[in-house]
Amino acid sequence: MKLRFMMIVLLEFYPGWLALPREERRKYASGLQDIIEKYSPQVGVRFFDAEALPGKEFTDFVICETDDMKAYHYLWEEIRDSEPYTKGYMKIKDVIMGLENAFQSYEKEMLQMD
Repeated sequence: MKLRFMMIVLLEFYPGWLALPREERRKYASGLQDIIEKYSPQVGVRFFDAEALPGKEFTDFVICETDDMKAYHYLWEEIRDSEPYTKGYMKIKDVIMGLENAFQSYEKEMLQMD
């Protein structure tokens, strides 16, 4: 049984991001999308806007799903090297991580249970 990792990446976009013209934000977002597309065979990525909702320490969050932690790590390395990150428009605030049905894998592989 292959384990699938789920990560919820909490992001904060700073006021400097909102001060940019929308056309410039779209250009940066397109660059981020290109990075995500590069890793899409290995890492599923979904973006959510949370700023208008009860997000306390974050403005957005990303849900990533993968069974390839190396690809996940490389995806975020490239995002951290991107202009929105290096110019200080955004920051990773926290990552919540879990394994889908890990107890079932443990029972099957380690305890030989069906």
